[in-house]
Amino acid sequence: MAGGNAIRGTRVGAGPMGESERGESAPRRRVSYWCANAHESRPSFAVEADVPEMWDCPRCGLPAGRDEQAPPAPPRNEPYKTHLADVKERRSDADGEAILEEALTKLRRQREEP
Repeated sequence: MAGGNAIRGTRVGAGPMGESERGESAPRRRVSYWCANAHESRPSFAVEADVPEMWDCPRCGLPAGRDEQAPPAPPRNEPYKTHLADVKERRSDADGEAILEEALTKLRRQREEP
């Protein structure tokens, strides 16, 4: 035998496997979803399965809903916020001045000590 590979050209699951070996497939239904870019996707679900209200659009990745006239709005894409911007949001200028003065006073005391 050339190459020494007895199962060459086959793969797992290959062969005459049909419904008799797998069992019957569950009855399915297709549900339409639309995204903000007007893409329609139609995934299939088992008839007895709960159908989700939202589905990710496979073309653009935006959330898609079942109402074609009112698809969900795309999520807000907020820019990266720096640490300084976050601090400025939480503290007023007066708070910042008080904290700075407290830190400078502490430093001055440490320098004066022998």
